[in-house]
Amino acid sequence: MGNADSKLNFRKAVIRLTTKTQPVETTDDAFWDQFWADTAMSVQDVFALVPAAEIRAVREESPSNLATLCYKAVEKLVQAAESGCPSEKERQIVLNCTRLLTRILPYIFEDADWRGFFWSTVPGAQDEDNDDGARPLAESLLLAVSDLLFCPDFTVQSHKRDTEEDMQSIDSCEYIWEAGVGFAQSPPLDYIHDLNRTELLKLLLTCFSDAMYLPPSAENNILNRWVTFFSSTDNRHALPLFTSLLNVVCAYDPVGYGIPYNYLMFSDYREVLVEHAVQILIVTLEHEAGLVGPDNLFVNYLSRIHREEDFSFILKGLARLMTNPLIQTYLPNSTKKIQFHQELLVLFWKLCDFNKKFLFFVLKSSDVLDVLVPILFYLNDARADQSCVGLIHIGVFILLLLSGERNFGVRLNKTYSVRIPMDIPVFTGTHADLLIMIFHKIITGGHQHLKPLFDCLLTIIVNVSPYLKSLSMVAANKLLHLLEAFSTNWFLFSASQNHHLIFFLLEVFNNLIQYQFDGNCNLVYTLIRKRNIFHQLANLTSDPVTIHKALEMKKTTLAHISRTNSQETIPMDGSRPAVPAEPGTLKASLVAIPAIDKLTKKAQVSEDGTMVCLQHNTHSPQMTADHNTESNSGRDNEVLSWKSKLPLQTIMRLLQVLVPQVEKICIDKGLTDESEILKFLQHGTLVGLLPVPHPILIRKYQANAGTAMWFRTYTWGVIYLRNVDPPIWYDTDVRLFEIQRI
Repeated sequence: MGNADSKLNFRKAVIRLTTKTQPVETTDDAFWDQFWADTAMSVQDVFALVPAAEIRAVREESPSNLATLCYKAVEKLVQAAESGCPSEKERQIVLNCTRLLTRILPYIFEDADWRGFFWSTVPGAQDEDNDDGARPLAESLLLAVSDLLFCPDFTVQSHKRDTEEDMQSIDSCEYIWEAGVGFAQSPPLDYIHDLNRTELLKLLLTCFSDAMYLPPSAENNILNRWVTFFSSTDNRHALPLFTSLLNVVCAYDPVGYGIPYNYLMFSDYREVLVEHAVQILIVTLEHEAGLVGPDNLFVNYLSRIHREEDFSFILKGLARLMTNPLIQTYLPNSTKKIQFHQELLVLFWKLCDFNKKFLFFVLKSSDVLDVLVPILFYLNDARADQSCVGLIHIGVFILLLLSGERNFGVRLNKTYSVRIPMDIPVFTGTHADLLIMIFHKIITGGHQHLKPLFDCLLTIIVNVSPYLKSLSMVAANKLLHLLEAFSTNWFLFSASQNHHLIFFLLEVFNNLIQYQFDGNCNLVYTLIRKRNIFHQLANLTSDPVTIHKALEMKKTTLAHISRTNSQETIPMDGSRPAVPAEPGTLKASLVAIPAIDKLTKKAQVSEDGTMVCLQHNTHSPQMTADHNTESNSGRDNEVLSWKSKLPLQTIMRLLQVLVPQVEKICIDKGLTDESEILKFLQHGTLVGLLPVPHPILIRKYQANAGTAMWFRTYTWGVIYLRNVDPPIWYDTDVRLFEIQRI
């Protein structure tokens, strides 16, 4: 009965607040305490009992009452942070104020007139440490929440048994939540502490979501004031907070003790904490070059991690969590599956982007493959699902970043022996083969909105191609099938930039022939078999009549292009095709990604293995065509401008030398078995017969305002869609992206 009464009293207080047209005095504690002093309700209860319409009504009709409610709730948190909330009643007040602010803040942010409210100072509130007098309400709130996240017996275990600890002199570095980077002790698990931390992190995330209520604009990147202050030197807990969040994420093991169905027997409070911890991390680690502002300590700390044992802890933890959804057991659904893999991908991206030592650590051993395989699994699994376009983008971006380093290509030569359920042909080969097969699947069987990524996918293959020692027959066929698809007249002429894809693929073949000829007999054999594609390209007709006919042809999609000789065989056991988006699925719209030449900068690999940056557009004949000519005559000129630059010399020379040799052997020995031909090619050589090897050209990812904006919209889109219990931002006027029902 007590709980029902408290809910009823709370609801009455909300109604009184919405119906009062006169301002309620801030000194009327009897009125304001109704919202937090005598209630014990969950966050779900608060969301149900404080409807959106009533928050907006108070905002419009009784603004001073809404302002006072926010001020009083923050004041309670500040008082609790100072006292250390020693009593159960004080802790309940903290949780109630936290839940109430989590509910109200989005409605403050959605109104342009209110957005600066928390950054104004409250009349009469003095702060001795601040020369300007009063602290903005936002700063008081963030400092109080930071203190409360290291509050003994509330969010951390007390080190003193008999006496209360002074919150102002507490060294929060001794209370880091989990062992790992920079901290050796692993405190005992306490599910109450985990729950309380989660509530406070939820409020922090809501504070940072101010960014969701500004429209996307690559030219007008505005620093998030909440994140800037929270991650600045003003927050004395910045280091232990960063370390706690990172360690909690990387130490988490959802499999636990390995008991089947354990997650059905008891609640895993740590998982919810980990989800919010990784979301806070990816939001606070937003850093954009060129923006003037105070140092972001979270970015600073992350970029300065350097010990190998710390790198190993982080990489193993992230790989374990990324691999979790792939785990197969004999008992179906016996292992708990985590759902926050998109946030993990963003965190991994930020680690590699901000800490180059971590990137090199990841690539110095085959451990990078423990991250690659789950990424390829996600890409394959999501390729036909409209609601997962963003997931595919982030996966491809990570692989683009990795592919800019020579070691990534080298690691791909490791034999692929893991068997995870994917609808790809069974094959014997390397991780490079797996990557090529998944990319082929995305291009030929993916969702139509993925077409802007084709350049990126092929750039990754180009970057790794000089280092691939032995492609399987299946992968070689996939590459030739792509060339065949992209070189059809209707596709080549249907868009002015489509010929770029041909240039990328020819660059792949040239790299493999020039630098890895000896081990790639499967590819050479496939090139010989499919030589007519190259002859057709060399003799491409580009007169207006041909172009017109090609454009008039029915433009069937790439997914329906004949798969003749592409060796589609039996899918792997347990695999399933990608499913279309379920009815009612929500998708957050994303800003457009920049073109590949804006996403990358070019570097040449010199003889000693070092990279030399090149001027923009060097060695890029494929990028020189005028993209604005759309008439047939204009398109005719455009085709001529790139047709003459097709890099076919190396392939044509290979065919000129080897085709007669292969034909002669087949006639002389009566060969029809391809294994004998492969054996011959394996021992063949083209030394001195090919053109002088071209320099290896790597396109390295480079950040720009466009990609920074893409990451912001993607990150907040994921967080919006993942926080549905309670639905913090649902039905508020979010402007950073649109929510579409599919």
